[in-house]
Amino acid sequence: MRAALAEAQKAWDLGEVPVGAVVVKDGVVIATGFNQPIAGHDPTAHAEIVALRAAAKALGNYRLPGCELYVTLEPCVMCSGAMMHARLARVVYGAGDPKTGAAGSVVNLYESAQLNHHTQAVGGVLAAECGDLLKSFFAARRAAARAARGGTIVAQP
Repeated sequence: MRAALAEAQKAWDLGEVPVGAVVVKDGVVIATGFNQPIAGHDPTAHAEIVALRAAAKALGNYRLPGCELYVTLEPCVMCSGAMMHARLARVVYGAGDPKTGAAGSVVNLYESAQLNHHTQAVGGVLAAECGDLLKSFFAARRAAARAARGGTIVAQP
């Protein structure tokens, strides 16, 4: 998870939401990724998707059996679906996502008996650290927005 946190910092440095992911096979990191949807003008460029694409290229196969993905934030529906299609053995995530989480926070695709492949999901690994990174990022963005407005708070109707 520490390697995924390092990837998340790369996203922050580029002004992207700081989410990072790594794919591991046999205890070795084979691919990394961080959020890039803004820079890439690509709504699918979540950290998990970037890492899955890199892992598939590294292994020469779109299926990733025996691989695990570590990500700093609970995966969304899109990323969870991609992980299952890739046949990942396990996903390990840090902070839960109460708005879009698909591993139990909003929905739980990993426990859906109707789906063809079942990837194991484990959450809460370094959750506080992963969550604090996200909270700090959004606090900094809010502070920058206030400063750009001259420090005044605009009332919302």
